[in-house]
Amino acid sequence: MLIYFCSSSHGFGHAARDAAVLQQLRRLRPEWTLVMSSGLPSPVLNLLLGDAAIEQRSCQWDVGMVQADALGVDCATTLRALDELEQRLPALIEAEALWIASQGQPVLIIGDIPPAAAALAQRLDAPLVWMSNFGWDDIYRPLGSAFQRWADAAAEAYRCGDLLLRCPFDLAMHWGLPEQRLGLVCASPRPIPADLEACLDAQDAPLVLVGFGGLGLSLSRELFQLWPNHHFLLPASADASQAPELAVLPNLTFLPDGLRPVDVLGRCSRFLGKPGFSSFCEAMAQGVGMHVVERSGFAEASALMDGLRRHGQHRCLSRQELDTGAWQLDQPLLASSEAPLSASGAEEAALALVGWVASRF
Repeated sequence: MLIYFCSSSHGFGHAARDAAVLQQLRRLRPEWTLVMSSGLPSPVLNLLLGDAAIEQRSCQWDVGMVQADALGVDCATTLRALDELEQRLPALIEAEALWIASQGQPVLIIGDIPPAAAALAQRLDAPLVWMSNFGWDDIYRPLGSAFQRWADAAAEAYRCGDLLLRCPFDLAMHWGLPEQRLGLVCASPRPIPADLEACLDAQDAPLVLVGFGGLGLSLSRELFQLWPNHHFLLPASADASQAPELAVLPNLTFLPDGLRPVDVLGRCSRFLGKPGFSSFCEAMAQGVGMHVVERSGFAEASALMDGLRRHGQHRCLSRQELDTGAWQLDQPLLASSEAPLSASGAEEAALALVGWVASRF
């Protein structure tokens, strides 16, 4: 059996949750051929997958939204990118369909959430499962008339699926498909290097993981100096332009290459970052309180913030509070209004896929 994941190239969060599901499928069905098809750089996918037996195909299946920075989107550039991708997709679909056919195995296409996954499945006459907490139709439709063609095309593609694995923090996704709701979809932590473990164990101050996704967000050294009684952890790729000035701060440590934020998150008392599906899942699964900067112009953000208030310990920050260092790290976390979500979403998704395949092949 060949499982072919068409993974969105919009940020790292889609690939992170797709990798978590592929890891669970690898555990349940080691004899299956598992493929991650994504436009993200291979080193990023290698880190997320952590398993050379999961094959990679370098394919950009969608645009999503082009981001101006970690908290803003660029609508004009997004529209140009959508037009350009539309011209490239037929050749990509044909090439990948030929490659899949050459493998000589029955195939299940999984889309998270490029609409083009539907065209690939139709070209192969293969079943199609969607997995997401939103569709690009939900994102594009509120953005005005220039995006309506893309919203309509995405909605039409999504209605072609056979099953929707509905992730938490979800938008409407009114696609008329059978559904299964999942818990938090995230990977498990891996061991960290001994020297980093010793460094973190030696800290007397509370640890705070700072995360603003793949693009990162520049934060000046003066902001961290406002919190001398907290110790901050930043991914190695974050704030690269400011690394020299930040590296000298006694209350900040850059995480080494080859380490995912989730690997150290459980050692932290707080997380400071933007609304992000994978960050929310990872923090909630490990019981870490979140200080989240509210974001406008992207419909998923409102669903994420609603889910944060309902299911996670939190404090919500404005962009001005972020930029002035009013991060509220000395304030008690606000309690969730509802019970925690299951932390087994990746396993639930893998079991659903195994069961679906068993019933149809």
